[in-house]
Amino acid sequence: MSYSAAGLIGKGGAGRVRMMNFAIRPFTADDAAWLISQHAEHYAIVEGFDASFGPLVASIVDNFLQNHDPAREMGWLAHDGDKRLGTIFCVALNDKTAKLRLFYLIPDARGTGAGQALLDQCLSFARGAGYQKLTLWTHESHVAAGRIYKRNGFTRVASKPVRSFGVDLVEETWEISL
Repeated sequence: MSYSAAGLIGKGGAGRVRMMNFAIRPFTADDAAWLISQHAEHYAIVEGFDASFGPLVASIVDNFLQNHDPAREMGWLAHDGDKRLGTIFCVALNDKTAKLRLFYLIPDARGTGAGQALLDQCLSFARGAGYQKLTLWTHESHVAAGRIYKRNGFTRVASKPVRSFGVDLVEETWEISL
């Protein structure tokens, strides 16, 4: 599916307005190294995460690629031609509940509609696969993510202070009934 959206491009959503064309396709093994490095590099710079975060992302991606059931689990990648823009995954927790994972957009793609399109894809898939609930885990510091979750009907059901990836964080669990 292809999209065309205008968005504010630049640091923190402020900056110049430009049109971004993007499409969404299934995530493949060829995308794995990109996704792992994007997560590790971005969160090291923005959040101060230590080197333990990259291996966690790698294990999630590897497990998905090796073991996912395509009828019940999918990953997608938004792209503009050869430029990868972001990802989202829907994975099974059990027969009734799926988990949204690895929702990430490069900074230039934020505010363009690519994130909403990825989330729409994930929600639609989860409903079509027969899940009754979709849950996710994030951090309170991911304010923009929290806004998109809330805007789409997710509710924050838990939060707790933790020390993860070498920094003090507040973990959050969000969910939505499908």
